[in-house]
Amino acid sequence: MNQPGNPGEVIRTVQNQLECDLYLGGYWLPIGKLKPAVKMPVRPPAAPAGSPARAVSQERIMSDAEPRKEKQKRLDDLVRRMGSCCRCSLAQTRLHLVPGEGNPCARIVFVGEAPGASEDEQGRPFVGRAGQLLTNIIEAMGLRRQEVYICNILKCRPPENRDPQANEIAACIEYLYEQLRIIEPEMIVALGAHAAKTLLNSTAAIGELRGRVHAYYPEPLSKPIKLVATYHPAYLLRNYSPDNRRRVWHDMQMVLKELGLPVPRGKQE
Repeated sequence: MNQPGNPGEVIRTVQNQLECDLYLGGYWLPIGKLKPAVKMPVRPPAAPAGSPARAVSQERIMSDAEPRKEKQKRLDDLVRRMGSCCRCSLAQTRLHLVPGEGNPCARIVFVGEAPGASEDEQGRPFVGRAGQLLTNIIEAMGLRRQEVYICNILKCRPPENRDPQANEIAACIEYLYEQLRIIEPEMIVALGAHAAKTLLNSTAAIGELRGRVHAYYPEPLSKPIKLVATYHPAYLLRNYSPDNRRRVWHDMQMVLKELGLPVPRGKQE
């Protein structure tokens, strides 16, 4: 969530994002030299009209219409409750509430830590530089941003983009829990240490938590939801390296495989 402040940091961040974008688009940059790799499709090609695959897709969309409508209504009601929340002091310093957005029937929910400046201005999650990188990652997975759900642990921006405080997480976390209960995703992607530690009730470092599939329990006796932790896009921009880039992509491949979704071919490790 934290964004660079001085001009040198901004330049490095932009360079890092460029390298990430090129990598996710099918290129990699070793020590300043651009080399083409096999171009990776942004998403699988649509099935032709009249094909069995298209018919199945349309049937699934129609069958999902009622659950989607009901879940969206429940999410909208929750957002209205969030709007009048004053459980912590962030309600007095925010510009806009940032509840989350996306498909109410999403199979994957991406959870970050808190809104940043751009998010606070627009009332939408992950719309700044880190948000653009997250969108690129989602598209590199062969998905679209509209197909997933994106939100944060905190629904209001902490002043100066500081890290969330324990009392703020405690005051806000029930909103996230309720979002997950409504959406009922098959997979949660925890972006960064705060999201991973909070959802897994762990004190382990993000480097220890990533690289494997965890279980998140919405209720004590409920069926668990699969959870994969990975580095926050903002961290990837600040600490770009080919190794970190590969680690994040490895985590996303794991998500796709766990859900039985195709892993786009031609992606260079």
